[in-house]
Amino acid sequence: MAKKYQVDLLNGNIFRSLIIYALPLVGTNVLQLLFNSVDVFVLGFMVGDEAVAAVGSVGALINLVIGLFTGLAVGANVAVALCVGRGDREKSERIVGMSVIISVVAGIIIAAIGVAFGRTFLEWMSCDAAVIDLAAKYLRIYFIGMPIMMLYNFVAAILRAVGDTLRPFLFLIVAGIINLGLNVFFIAAAGMDVDGVAIATVVSQGVSAALGIIALVKQKGYGHLSAKKIRIYKAELTEILKVGIPAGLQGCIFSITNVMIQSYINGFGKDAMAGGAIASQFEGIIFQAMDGVSLSCLAFTGQNNGAGKFDRIKKVVRAGALVIVGIGVVFGAMLFGVAELLYPKLTKSAEVAAIARNRLVILLSTYFLCGLMGELSNVIRGLGKSVTAMAVTFFGSCVIRIVWLQIAVPIWYKIETVYLSYPISWIITVLMHLVIYEVLIKKIIKQAETEPTNPLTE
Repeated sequence: MAKKYQVDLLNGNIFRSLIIYALPLVGTNVLQLLFNSVDVFVLGFMVGDEAVAAVGSVGALINLVIGLFTGLAVGANVAVALCVGRGDREKSERIVGMSVIISVVAGIIIAAIGVAFGRTFLEWMSCDAAVIDLAAKYLRIYFIGMPIMMLYNFVAAILRAVGDTLRPFLFLIVAGIINLGLNVFFIAAAGMDVDGVAIATVVSQGVSAALGIIALVKQKGYGHLSAKKIRIYKAELTEILKVGIPAGLQGCIFSITNVMIQSYINGFGKDAMAGGAIASQFEGIIFQAMDGVSLSCLAFTGQNNGAGKFDRIKKVVRAGALVIVGIGVVFGAMLFGVAELLYPKLTKSAEVAAIARNRLVILLSTYFLCGLMGELSNVIRGLGKSVTAMAVTFFGSCVIRIVWLQIAVPIWYKIETVYLSYPISWIITVLMHLVIYEVLIKKIIKQAETEPTNPLTE
């Protein structure tokens, strides 16, 4: 039954398979983003700029706290994909069973950290006093729901690893409809504000997680969830951690620098926070679309690495880059136009709209570089070099941004100077990843010709 949902990543036309596989994943990523975007838009229409600023200002912090643990889902994805490439069904089932435990435990840890220290983190980020109470209220509820959200992340990662991106997309369509309905109900009927949209997000994500678990239980072959296999396996846990911890740390690196950037933005005041929150919703759509292709390249690389089809991996990289650049250019132009039409609906302040517009001019014109950075990082990770991918990202996206913020912002004290830290770091990181990839793929092909390799060896 599940076979009809799966794409063959090991055979056939790569460009066609990549598109078929990536489209539902792009849709899934965009829908996940829309959980937060719907929160922001509904609050903008029905509550006001302070509520928008409160929700918009916590995104970087949320990503920072959950970054390490979502990296473990990437580790599970790569481990299962390698099993598919090698034809090891038994090991795949052990990884799936163990992933349930990891996801729930990780969610509980995140919830405890978020509830206990959420407001303290906001104070460290110089969150505006006018919105910090609302932001803290939203964070508290959001983090309480983290065990549910982490479970869905792992379920979706496993389904992607076996070539199934369609069902996670369908699950989120259902959840998205529920989220929108509950948002309107809690605000319009129950008189709530940010707490209402947070509850709506948690409940709707719970629905998608439940549907995902049912899918894994019914899954035949790779990716099947058996109650007998829900326990910890030392060897499989080690494999997941080898990929997952560096991937999670890389996510944390991004989030740390984004938190720092958000702190600089907060320093320009409430209007800057609200303008950034509005613009980030449009940026998020294009990022998630490109990230869907990037994650597709991870699954393709993982399976083909396990099967030893290295020439196919090189074709995947070229096809993925072409699609990402196309998305960046076309979607960037379209979203800028849509944003122009929606500014009057999203804010009553001309200053807030101007700040959002200036940010989009800088970022949407260069966002394809961010997509290429993510693709190359995931390909390197799929080749078993997760620590390498993390190290390059640390220098290019963390060190470079910090240097720019520390040197350039005091000289040209404008919010646009803060925004320029993104494209500058993307260019440098893409170039570094490209050099590493070319050296690595040649080395792996040469080694495969002379001796067996372990794709997970760093």
